[in-house]
Amino acid sequence: MHRRNHASARPAWVFGLVIASLAAFGLAGSIGATAAENDNAIAMHGEPELPKGFEHLPYADPKVPKGGRIIFGQQGTFDSLNPLVVLGVAPDAVPRYVQQSLLFRSADEPFTAYGLLASKVELNSERTRLAFQIDPRARFSDGRPVTAQDVIFTFEMLKTKGKPFHRSSLARVTKVEAPSPDRVVFELGDGSNRELPLVIGAMPIFARHATDAEKFGDTSFKPALGSGPYLVEEIKPGEMLRLKRRKDFWAEDHPLTRGLFNAEEIRYDFYRDSNALFEAFKAGLYDFRLESDPTRWMTGYDVPAVRDGRIIRDTFRFQTPKGMTGLVFNTRRPQFADIRVREALAMLFDFEWANRNLFHGVYRRAGSFFADSELSALGVPADRREKAMLASFPGAVRDDILAGTWAPAATDGSGRDRDQARRALDLLEAAGYKLNDGQLRKDGKGEVFGFEITVTNRPQERLALNYATSLARLGIAVSVRLIDDVQYWRRLSTFDFDMIQWTWPASASPGNEQIGRWGSANAERKGALNYAGVRSPAIDATLQALLAARSREDFVATVRTLDRLLLSGFYVVPLYYLPETWLARSREITLPERRPKFFFSTETLARLPTPPAPAN
Repeated sequence: MHRRNHASARPAWVFGLVIASLAAFGLAGSIGATAAENDNAIAMHGEPELPKGFEHLPYADPKVPKGGRIIFGQQGTFDSLNPLVVLGVAPDAVPRYVQQSLLFRSADEPFTAYGLLASKVELNSERTRLAFQIDPRARFSDGRPVTAQDVIFTFEMLKTKGKPFHRSSLARVTKVEAPSPDRVVFELGDGSNRELPLVIGAMPIFARHATDAEKFGDTSFKPALGSGPYLVEEIKPGEMLRLKRRKDFWAEDHPLTRGLFNAEEIRYDFYRDSNALFEAFKAGLYDFRLESDPTRWMTGYDVPAVRDGRIIRDTFRFQTPKGMTGLVFNTRRPQFADIRVREALAMLFDFEWANRNLFHGVYRRAGSFFADSELSALGVPADRREKAMLASFPGAVRDDILAGTWAPAATDGSGRDRDQARRALDLLEAAGYKLNDGQLRKDGKGEVFGFEITVTNRPQERLALNYATSLARLGIAVSVRLIDDVQYWRRLSTFDFDMIQWTWPASASPGNEQIGRWGSANAERKGALNYAGVRSPAIDATLQALLAARSREDFVATVRTLDRLLLSGFYVVPLYYLPETWLARSREITLPERRPKFFFSTETLARLPTPPAPAN
């Protein structure tokens, strides 16, 4: 369910949605003996950490105060409440707080999901048959029970009208049936897609009796009827969304929800640009902010609210791999069809200068799609498993990337590295471009080589303008176009751009979401996340091998192979990543002392009660 992925163009809720829902499972590998020993959970590697009958998640505090209001601020706007379909721009509020899934992923384990709507989950060792027993207590907000037919209805609707991720993943199910009102069984073909059980378990379940399947793909402000802890109370289209906690929530004392969903009211406020969003936070207009701008983090919080303790800043380190942030080449465009052109343009990003002058030196250079983890191929020679997988695709990975000796181009940090420019120009000349009167042209005679970088906020614009200046020194004509949020996402959904800035988050176990990002079948599918237009038989084969990996060793080797193939294709200009997560919050917002290991869970937030005013 990857809705919006890049840090600098999308609000913080995106990461929670990415992590907590379908795409967040991103899992592949072998399953432990869960059906017999722990029939309320699935673990992709080994066994679930929590024993059957656990009281609450390790990072949740059941003693935190309930009540109050938590306000989230977001950049942009919205024209729908359903982020599960291609059309529209929607926040994550409904699938996160209004709906529930059969399984709930723990933020404390890399690959484990526990039964929520499902009181029991059964998965055979071949991963060809999956069954869920619906918790008899589970109720939608109108009081009607959640049934197996609701699960089948949701499955069929997402398979036919959901986002491309759902359509391609769920299409692998060969049969689904409900032998009883509270039991649903899925036949999973040959079991080669070993992530599929978790994709199914992560579907937000819709109420069959209250959902119009024919209009599901349309944009709508009508919230889905759900079984979750909140109801949509008020909507101001494009401006505000308010949710109210249910008094009759069926899972109030469920082990997975104890210490979570603590606020009486949750509100989303929307701001048109990043500056207005930040100013609103400093003024106390919303409560919680994940910060991705180094300049703001280093200098922007020197304000009275921080100095007197009204705003608290936290820094976290999670065990999840760092994803790739890059300037994405739309290889559907003719000017980016030649890999030598893409490699040359990647050379011309002066990370050293930008990091020092624009970002206070806090970034690290991106050189892998799975940085800071054992899944990264950067600096690691290919092992025998990787070489065996690549044997059928000679030349698909460059020799230096195969040997682990490649690294992103480094400069002298001057902003005018002549040696780097010369190497880039050599590649461009090999691709048929020549400088003529200070302009780069095909054979020195055709149109000036150029393109447009589309951005959606000021930090992206600043970086793009800096990059455009570097390219201009080689006679490349680059324009930077800042557009509003809704227009931006509509253009992305139809691949109507030359270059964009994008962030692909990484999970500890990449899986089906990688097909959406890099699979050939998604290169022309509207709404898919293959923004670069990648079409590679070697990548397609590696993606299937990733989903079929049974051992941890095979899985790691397969992800590294994918990393090498992506790096060899030069589909992006690698930019940077933050090794830490920055969080700012109102002092009234409390976090549990025990933090999750893999990602931040906003469901743990609580508001401290306001002390009574002193008596006169």
